[in-house]
Amino acid sequence: MPSIEFNEDQRQAIYSVIQQRRDMRHFCKNSQVDPDVLKRILMAAHQAPSVGLMQPWRFIRIQSAKIRQEVIHLVEEERQKTAALMDHRQAEFLQLKISGIEDCAELIAVVLAPDDGTVLGRRTMPQTMALCSASCAIQNMWLAARAENLGMGWVSFFQPQDIAELLACPQGSKPIALLCLGPVQQFYDRPMLEQLDWRHPENFEKVYAEDQYPV
Repeated sequence: MPSIEFNEDQRQAIYSVIQQRRDMRHFCKNSQVDPDVLKRILMAAHQAPSVGLMQPWRFIRIQSAKIRQEVIHLVEEERQKTAALMDHRQAEFLQLKISGIEDCAELIAVVLAPDDGTVLGRRTMPQTMALCSASCAIQNMWLAARAENLGMGWVSFFQPQDIAELLACPQGSKPIALLCLGPVQQFYDRPMLEQLDWRHPENFEKVYAEDQYPV
């Protein structure tokens, strides 16, 4: 496919999708995602950049109601363990909705494949570069979902080994994300944790500097 130049409307559409992306937790119950739309979103993920073209991501679509219930149980176990570390914010944390697994139309597990020995670009940071590559795929998926007017949320409350055993992952692989995907009644105006006054985004001036670490 020949390279193309994007016009102003197309550029603004991309920036709008980025700005309007949200980590969603509230989904419409008993909803569905059109199979063609799901394929487009997953293909967007698979077109992500990866270090050394290693493409370490594997996507597992969880369709079994029994497996989904077991995932919900594992996430709840980790939620309780996390709450125990929250000290004075424990009660507040337990009020947060940390997962949309119960209601989302689609549940996709993202798993790092066993290391294939790729050296190019990752000699000094082999595990980190695999994780970064898979994270790029997840971000592509997130933006594609938003462009399709679907919500997506990343759930990380689980022990990787538990999910690996549940999904019959091979030795050396590592689940890194449970992605809830589906229709939502509305998208959050701001990130949910900001709306709930749990945490607020940093100003750009705090994260940007030239020639040395920001101070």
